[in-house]
Amino acid sequence: MSRVDLPGATGAIPSPNIWNHTATYEIENRALDPHGRLWAAMSETGPWAGRDVLDLGCGTGFYLPRFAEEARTVTGVEPHPDLVTLARRRTKRLSNVTVHNGIAQRLPLPPASVDVMHARWAYFFGPGSEPGLGELDRVMRRGGVAMVIDNDGSRSSFGAWFRRGYPKVPPPEEQERFWSRHGWTRVPVDMDWSFGSRADLEAVVRIEFDAATAAAILEEHQGTYVDYAVNLWWKRF
Repeated sequence: MSRVDLPGATGAIPSPNIWNHTATYEIENRALDPHGRLWAAMSETGPWAGRDVLDLGCGTGFYLPRFAEEARTVTGVEPHPDLVTLARRRTKRLSNVTVHNGIAQRLPLPPASVDVMHARWAYFFGPGSEPGLGELDRVMRRGGVAMVIDNDGSRSSFGAWFRRGYPKVPPPEEQERFWSRHGWTRVPVDMDWSFGSRADLEAVVRIEFDAATAAAILEEHQGTYVDYAVNLWWKRF
């Protein structure tokens, strides 16, 4: 598959954490889900061995190699051109991986070409993502499974931090109504952040929250471990 580049990927919502702090976000990715609980839930919900996978909002391509171990093909789509460059560099030796510069509401893929879609913190908690969800109707194959991972603000230490730091994000009950209305099912997953050092945890907290919220969190929370709940929303097409 030839690569597609959309200049500026107009229409994407900025993600300041990874867009502005790529190296620190890499630390965050490495600290996330060390026991593989989310991966186990994803594998059970939408197994990808021998299938064509779309990683939507793939960032620097952190998860592309893992999908590529078993998938037939893996396509990453990312709106930020600098991150696209990093994702292509990360996967340049993987013959079954292609990375496009593009956006969810205008996917550079043909109809009925995807068996499994993965989007992690790329749909911004439901309301507002309707154009991207409409594109999934076009590109997903019959019997395919789409999976969207979002923070669960209703529980866990991180969930409480998230509610405090992002009060304008729709509350959990509104998110659940949105996804249910569009035919998606919720799988709650309890995982964690586990950092190699306190300095790493502090650096990540500071890119995820404004300065005042981050300072309050770090004053209250000790150590390098954080319990962290997410929702795995999925739909079969």
